[in-house]
Amino acid sequence: MKYLALGDSYTIGESVNQTETFPYQLVTKLSSDSDLTFEAPKMIAKTGWTTGELLKGIKQARPKSDFDLVTLLIGVNNQYRAYSIEEYKAELQTLINQSILFANGNTGHVILVSIPDYGVTPFGKEMAQKIDLELRAYNQVGKELAMKNHLHWVDIFQISKAAEQKPDLLASDNLHPSEKMYQLWVEEIYMVAKTIF
Repeated sequence: MKYLALGDSYTIGESVNQTETFPYQLVTKLSSDSDLTFEAPKMIAKTGWTTGELLKGIKQARPKSDFDLVTLLIGVNNQYRAYSIEEYKAELQTLINQSILFANGNTGHVILVSIPDYGVTPFGKEMAQKIDLELRAYNQVGKELAMKNHLHWVDIFQISKAAEQKPDLLASDNLHPSEKMYQLWVEEIYMVAKTIF
């Protein structure tokens, strides 16, 4: 089985080992809990990427359209750079179209994951309320587009807030998720992913 993970620092796993990222943890869980065998995830993701930069990264990587599973988690850097939500919506739709294509046209094999709340981290705490409100708006756009395009939607926004009370859910940089946080995300994503196969 082939899995393509599209995104930014939350997908590539800034500040954690590769095997601790959510795509690798997801593949490990899917493989161990079923008869499925997965290749190592193909990740097109980079710390700091916006939707527009992910589009460019995909164009450069030119992935094939033969993936059994595609996840898409993108948008936090659009919010951080104060890009318009209209731009996010338009580019997210383009990314969704491409994700469906990479899943061989099967919308049911694409999972859109919500943007986590970095306002609960030491990095974002001074702007926590603003970040919360803006990311809720971004995630509402994501949820609506997931429904419109018949994709699976996995909301990890509330889960990410646990880092405010549990520092071990953050990596050493006090901004990005730790292996433990990714594990919590995987539990949610896995519940959807296992219904696909």
